[in-house]
Amino acid sequence: MKNMRVLVFLGAAAIAVAFFAFDLGRFLTVDFLKSQQAEIDAFYRAQPFRTIFLYSLLYIAVTALSLPGAAIMTLAGGAIFGVVVGTLVVSFASTIGATLAFLASRFVFRDWVQDRFGDSIKIFNQGMEKDGASYLFTLRLVPIFPFFLINLVMGLTPIPAWQFYWVSQIGMLAGTLVYVNAGSQIAQIDTIRGLISPGLLLAFVLLGMLPWIARKGTEIVRARRVLTRWPKPTRFDRNLIVIGAGSAGLVSAYIASTVKAKVTLVEQAQMGGDCLNTGCVPSKALIRSAKFLSQVRRASEFGIREATAHFDFADVMQRVQRVIRSVAPHDSVERYTALGVECLAGKAKITSPYSVEIAMHDGSRRTLTSRAIIIAVGAEPWVPPIPGMEEIGYYTSASIWSLRQLPKRMVVLGGGPVGCELAQCFARLGAKVTVVEMAPRLLIREDPEISERLMDRFRTEGIEILTEHRATRFLTADEDRILIAEHRGGDVRMPFDALLCALGRSPRLTGYGLEELGIPVTTGQSMAGNEYLQTLYPNIYACGDVVGPYQFTHTAAHQAWYAAVNALFGGFLKFKADYSVIPWCTFTDPEVAHVGLNEQEAREKKAPYEVTRYCIDDLDRAITDEEAHGVVKVLTMPGKDTILGATIVGERAGDLIGEFVLAMKHGLGLNKILGTIHVYPTLSEANKYAAGLWKREHTPQRLLSWVARYHTWRRG
Repeated sequence: MKNMRVLVFLGAAAIAVAFFAFDLGRFLTVDFLKSQQAEIDAFYRAQPFRTIFLYSLLYIAVTALSLPGAAIMTLAGGAIFGVVVGTLVVSFASTIGATLAFLASRFVFRDWVQDRFGDSIKIFNQGMEKDGASYLFTLRLVPIFPFFLINLVMGLTPIPAWQFYWVSQIGMLAGTLVYVNAGSQIAQIDTIRGLISPGLLLAFVLLGMLPWIARKGTEIVRARRVLTRWPKPTRFDRNLIVIGAGSAGLVSAYIASTVKAKVTLVEQAQMGGDCLNTGCVPSKALIRSAKFLSQVRRASEFGIREATAHFDFADVMQRVQRVIRSVAPHDSVERYTALGVECLAGKAKITSPYSVEIAMHDGSRRTLTSRAIIIAVGAEPWVPPIPGMEEIGYYTSASIWSLRQLPKRMVVLGGGPVGCELAQCFARLGAKVTVVEMAPRLLIREDPEISERLMDRFRTEGIEILTEHRATRFLTADEDRILIAEHRGGDVRMPFDALLCALGRSPRLTGYGLEELGIPVTTGQSMAGNEYLQTLYPNIYACGDVVGPYQFTHTAAHQAWYAAVNALFGGFLKFKADYSVIPWCTFTDPEVAHVGLNEQEAREKKAPYEVTRYCIDDLDRAITDEEAHGVVKVLTMPGKDTILGATIVGERAGDLIGEFVLAMKHGLGLNKILGTIHVYPTLSEANKYAAGLWKREHTPQRLLSWVARYHTWRRG
């Protein structure tokens, strides 16, 4: 295949060289066409079909080989065949030739371009897959863009060949008609420039804008159609109403206030949402206390002969609440009011695309109108309908913080991030913890080797891991609470004192007007939103956990920027939410951080990759801290330092992954990381050493052998 590509390229290059070397372009000029018009007309009258065939063949060859002269050939079509027949012949010949050039470019260059620049042009490829026909049609309508260049560039994109053909045929028709018509009056034309006037070019530009105008018009019509049954206020109380004061809602309101919009933020529970009150903040506070206890037990590793820690579980949980209170001012009503946000405590219900009714906590009701609404109500723990579960009682990640007495035996349903983090915490605090997971391993989204590292650590700390176990029912026997789980056809009984259900989170979709407005949800039971985060109604946006596709605090804040900017300025300019580089971290010990592709995802997508692993047990700082364990695992494009993804397992992995996030976001490769000075001794050097391993594996051995000879020669 490679040899065939080379042959095609060399053949085309040889023809192009010959074309210019023998000055064949002299036959493709207006003067030559005029001088030969009488002979060509006579030949056409004598043999019309043969003339059409030979003309078409020549036109196809000129276009397919991207030789200069297509414009003259089009004029010739009008001069020889007249407007009707000429337009028909030129339309098919030009499109066939363009498609052959497109296919040749695809055959010779596309794989090389995609392999070398695929990561950099990923967004462009996605745009071409979705709107390639529209882009091509626009370019074909505007003859300012060289058609031969369009043919070659389009061959490098994912646009299907059949789509390229029919869009080109239709898109070039207007320009073809103009040129063929001019060719039918060839006697009045001295040069190609004489044909093209500023007015004509302006007409073509306006014609090229038709797809964009049509698309915008379609959006306006669709918006009016969906909004038509709702009376639009003549004046609005607010520019923006935000429902929900979690991460997404707070950032949305902050942005709106920053650009001086009048914004109201409505929260029915607590400011800060789940992250502050029942999620990120309390869990990380508990993790820190549990980690301290684990370090006390490891005192001998640090040269301390003996260390003990006396604690009361209730005091630990009180500390968690103290941490929440310390962080709360960052998300408080006072802070946001000072920023210019009106904060209302109450339950919001959207009564129309322009109005929100708020049932205030004091019993009163308010109705506010707004040009735009952002729904940022988050998600809540999902609890499966397992027989006996409601009767026996359970905790979720939202309710576990009410515990003040440590359970002796705890069962954790779910081996995802939340289940793993809390399971390790309670085990370190002294509970006998069993993790029950249906999948064959914990953290199923990570590579198997990464999951295995964490499971080994859990087993070392006394956590029982039951994978491929499916909870089927709960019951009580002899005052014991018991979970019955199916495992390979049999039943396994597990007595416990406390049950933590950590099986994921489901978006909050009821209670605030979605049903009445008919706003649809996806098959994954999240709110349906487009790439601009708009719902069914173009002025109602959704961001954060309620819409997905990621349920992380940082992605909720990331989406909030797009939702707020689009809601406030979408009439002029809208931005598509960018999910190209999304990191996450599971805050177990060791931490597991991830960005981009890992191996299992790369295999699923059939994406070619190379793997570089640096084991952190070799890192000086990790050794001094008695944390010499873990790995930095980087996926790169074959033969290149372009980063496809990275996974880090180890101490402070959530902090270390930031360097790879930055590199991927801004197109920096491992060579740039290797060339960056890292403070010694720090954990961040692990990233540099991983880049160094990649460099060592890709050193030019042949060049080094010559360098060795050079040094030998220098020694005399």
